[in-house]
Amino acid sequence: MNAYCVVIVDGTRARFFVLEKSAQSAVESGPLLVEQDEALVNPENEMSGRELWSDTRSNRNAGGGMAHSYDDHRAQHGDEMQRRFAKLVAEEAVRFAERKGAKSLVLAAEKQILGFLREAIQVPPKAGFEVHELAKDLSRLSPQELHVHLATAGLVPARQRPAGQPA
Repeated sequence: MNAYCVVIVDGTRARFFVLEKSAQSAVESGPLLVEQDEALVNPENEMSGRELWSDTRSNRNAGGGMAHSYDDHRAQHGDEMQRRFAKLVAEEAVRFAERKGAKSLVLAAEKQILGFLREAIQVPPKAGFEVHELAKDLSRLSPQELHVHLATAGLVPARQRPAGQPA
């Protein structure tokens, strides 16, 4: 059982962490934020612009010149891709927290993706955990750096000194 589960999301990837007690408490400080193997990747965001926005129709108008009035609604399409990914992440985050027996699920993402996650997440009433949010992109941080940021924000307990070490 892990009291804290953490999900860090950017537009391309979701990383999953648990806060675990150190196995070597005399050597290492604990608890430790440990990354899990179950990362999710948004395949639509990994496509190049050409793959994503290519169109099989001809972009030429009847006069033979290029048509310039074509509006492909890229911004709306991009938002919809983010919503679909956020829904997938939200569903997996709830299952992850339930599997780990969490008391707290921490979601950290930049503001727009966090908004999509907030819309998508559906925590069952008897889930036994609370959801906490941090509107900040922490996706490029190591587990140790991430732990410091989350502890500073009061979302997870800070690391403790190993037993027997002076303060």
